[in-house]
Amino acid sequence: MTPSPTAPPPAPPASLLARMVARPTFWLLALALPAAWPLVWALRTPLPPPLPVLGEVPRFELTSEQGRAFGSPELEGHVWIASFVFTRCDTICPAITSTMARVQSRARNLEPALHLVSFTVDPEHDTPARLAAYARGYRASPRLWTFLTGPADAVQRAVVSGLHAAMGNDAPPGAEPAIFHDTHLVLVDARGRIRGYYDSGDADAVTRVVRDAALLVNRGS
Repeated sequence: MTPSPTAPPPAPPASLLARMVARPTFWLLALALPAAWPLVWALRTPLPPPLPVLGEVPRFELTSEQGRAFGSPELEGHVWIASFVFTRCDTICPAITSTMARVQSRARNLEPALHLVSFTVDPEHDTPARLAAYARGYRASPRLWTFLTGPADAVQRAVVSGLHAAMGNDAPPGAEPAIFHDTHLVLVDARGRIRGYYDSGDADAVTRVVRDAALLVNRGS
């Protein structure tokens, strides 16, 4: 009698990993996870704290380089960055205005929520026409960047009392002007509150003021 052939032993059960790999869902998840990682990382990264409130800018109205009334009503609802210059300055003002020009270049994606404002601290000399010529020299976009002049007392109130920035003239009567002024950029939120001062001479001033302006825009101030 011929013995019957021995049946092969049963195959071992598939491992858990093998069963998972065999499922289409596994591969869908494997492909989706790398794409989702930046979102997961962003959710784990804490938001920076809110910027401090350093004061409130009172209502003001001056005249733009285009000869139009411009002030608090036009800036309401906009985050804005202020600087202080005068057109016959050949020392620090070109550097300050060049810094503002770099802010303009870096912040175009924040239009129209952001506006730049340069106040003359020599309003008796700096007419709208002189400011317009000065603005063209720095390729200032009228949509994004406004230069302001006006009566000396109104400019003084807006700059010194409103933005808490220094300006003045140390020259005795009849002498050549000896104008001094603040070199900081001032960040103001959409509600007219001062949120930061940035030394225009700092190497990272543009990066910091644009970053903080974007924070205010994205948070609605």
